[in-house]
Amino acid sequence: MTNNIFWYNGKLIESQTLELNINDPGLLYGATVFTTLRVYQNSLDSNLTNWQAHCDRLLFSLQTFGWQQPHWNLVRQGAQILLAHFPILRITIFPDGREWITGRFLPDNLTEKQNIGIICAVASSEFSRSLPSHKTGNYLSAWLAKTSLDAQEAILVDTQGNWLETSTGNLWGWCDRTWYTPPKKAGILPGIMRSQLVNWLQKQQQPVREETWSVELVQRFEAIAYTNSVVEIIPIHTVHQPSGSLQYNPYHPSFQQIRELFVG
Repeated sequence: MTNNIFWYNGKLIESQTLELNINDPGLLYGATVFTTLRVYQNSLDSNLTNWQAHCDRLLFSLQTFGWQQPHWNLVRQGAQILLAHFPILRITIFPDGREWITGRFLPDNLTEKQNIGIICAVASSEFSRSLPSHKTGNYLSAWLAKTSLDAQEAILVDTQGNWLETSTGNLWGWCDRTWYTPPKKAGILPGIMRSQLVNWLQKQQQPVREETWSVELVQRFEAIAYTNSVVEIIPIHTVHQPSGSLQYNPYHPSFQQIRELFVG
């Protein structure tokens, strides 16, 4: 199986390079929007794949920015071809409507991370994402936050030190028999997996509170984790911060309820 294929502007291309005009705003400014999805049951129409929600995310940003929509039939055609090779697809749209789809494999150590958790570190507030409610190609701040810290993930914060999200996903915390997640109004990306989980937990009669993750609240949590459409849910057992480290239980029984979503 090869990594050297991708879909671009209506065509399947066998290469590891993409040719762009040197004045392309996607190249110069990161002027693209994208979404990353995990294909379940080898089908774009699986409820867990959530194809329509990913397309709606792209459409929302395109309409907000006044950009041209792609030929959606070509987007689906490219995704359908690539899912035979990859379980994870990244769909990127340029301002003029060109579509670019790449694929990758699940991380080798994903199951281990899901089982035992990871170490995170709180990033400087200067690493705030631009246009946080949109998934744009300008992901430099999140990438810098993750790669500049001695940890497996970075936690982005606002200027008051409130925790917002990780560099690649949404945060979840458990205490008082309730799940907590930072509110969208705080300036986070409203993740598709986040929306799926909120809806699913509420159907399970499980309380979910959207509340600012202040310095005081994060110390009350018994367990925390992050989610995205690729990794599902990964517990966080340690968070390094300038004032010292916080420890959480990566084996907390509350995680079992969330994991039921992915086997149902």
